[in-house]
Amino acid sequence: MAKVHAIPTDVRLMRVTANLLLAGAVTTLLVAGIVWLARQPMFVIRGIRLDGDLARSNVSAVRANAASQLAGTFFTLDLQRARAAFESVPWVRRASVSRLWPNRIAVHLEEHRPVALWATAEGNDRLVNAHGEVFDANLGDVEDAGLVTFSGPEGSASQMLAMYVRLAPLLARLQGEVATLKLSRRGSWRVVLDTGQVIELGRGADDEVLARCERFVRTVAQVTGRYQRKLEYADLRHADGYAVRMMGITTVSPATPLASK
Repeated sequence: MAKVHAIPTDVRLMRVTANLLLAGAVTTLLVAGIVWLARQPMFVIRGIRLDGDLARSNVSAVRANAASQLAGTFFTLDLQRARAAFESVPWVRRASVSRLWPNRIAVHLEEHRPVALWATAEGNDRLVNAHGEVFDANLGDVEDAGLVTFSGPEGSASQMLAMYVRLAPLLARLQGEVATLKLSRRGSWRVVLDTGQVIELGRGADDEVLARCERFVRTVAQVTGRYQRKLEYADLRHADGYAVRMMGITTVSPATPLASK
């Protein structure tokens, strides 16, 4: 019976080493080939396909503003940086970017939909979108939109939008629209209608403030009807009712301005 001779340890090590070196060389060549291929001019991004919400964005302007910030080829383009480039364009709220073989990208845009002006003490007014986010844009693009004005602490735009959505249909029963909604740093609400009427809503949870407003709207006609005068100002911060000031009436007795809850 033939004897099987064991392969010496040093020979086995040489074979393993040779195989590893060969695998490393092949891997290096593959990587180099991929890098070379990825950098070829045919894969340089040459086209941008835009779709989505483009009501206020000029397609040519979006392409021009974002294209200058794009770098790389079909393979090397950083999609996160590309997305940020498109989202830096005015009126663009969100962008999604994907590759189109062999040298294009597809971009889906979502625009800001303005619902209010955001007024600041410094005068650098901005806009609030339908998600309660404050954003920068050319105010001239919306000067005829009849937007309500919000004024409140930094970061309160979402809270103010939620309150406005509930207040607007309630106060519409007074034959006026909300022109300005203010929230103080102490959490007190104030409304100015497009008719010039001012209503102090006071502080409290949203439901509490809205309940006071609903009672006021439901009963104020009884007060103004008694004097046949137009309402100028209402203060709902009283514990047992509300105080009103009507056109032509500057002083009233303590009991007169209060309408029961």
